[in-house]
Amino acid sequence: MLDVAANAITGLDLTKVVLAIGSLGTAAYGVVDVSKGLGGGISNRGFGDIRKVISKFIPDRSPSQADGPALALPSVLLTLRANWLNGMSMANQKSVAKALIKLNLTEASANGMAAATGVDPDVLEGVAGKLATADPLTQKETDVYGRFDLLLSALLDQGYQRADQRYRNSAKLVAVPIAVVLAILGARAMDGNFSNAFRAFVCGILATPLAPVAKDLSSAIQAGAKLAQSWKK
Repeated sequence: MLDVAANAITGLDLTKVVLAIGSLGTAAYGVVDVSKGLGGGISNRGFGDIRKVISKFIPDRSPSQADGPALALPSVLLTLRANWLNGMSMANQKSVAKALIKLNLTEASANGMAAATGVDPDVLEGVAGKLATADPLTQKETDVYGRFDLLLSALLDQGYQRADQRYRNSAKLVAVPIAVVLAILGARAMDGNFSNAFRAFVCGILATPLAPVAKDLSSAIQAGAKLAQSWKK
């Protein structure tokens, strides 16, 4: 029985098998990516983490109110969501989010932003007033504003990193069953039956994790094969 298995493995071109499975994974990722055309599809995963961070700084109030934010929360979220769905670089997305939050820093919103970052609310309120009138900041105000900026960056980085991780994990999870279905349908089209359904199922399971490293893995197999051949000489 071991001889049969060995002969079966020997008859396979592992580099081609790995590349084929990797291509299947890439195709599955492509199908998942197409879902973006349906209201954002899989890309909507993770944006909730960004919304949670932004909502700490920009209250959900009407911009027509005297003490309302310069930009309403829904408008800010629409802008950030568009950047997220469009695949803008993470650094640029965080930069835009920070700019929109700082545009909403007023004397009325300073207390809420100070609570979100843990800085002195009275000093931050004074900073907001001076920023509106272009008056110079004192050393203490400069220090508090600098600390606010750093903590804001940290919170945005936390939100965007969590969002990106949630999106990537969700995309991989959805791609697995798609790869399995594509593999089984491919086996059915070639054989006219489902006799190789189990093999196709295994290939589909392996396709998603193999897709990003398929080329490197096939190159490693080729290098290993050449090394083994050199030993036989």
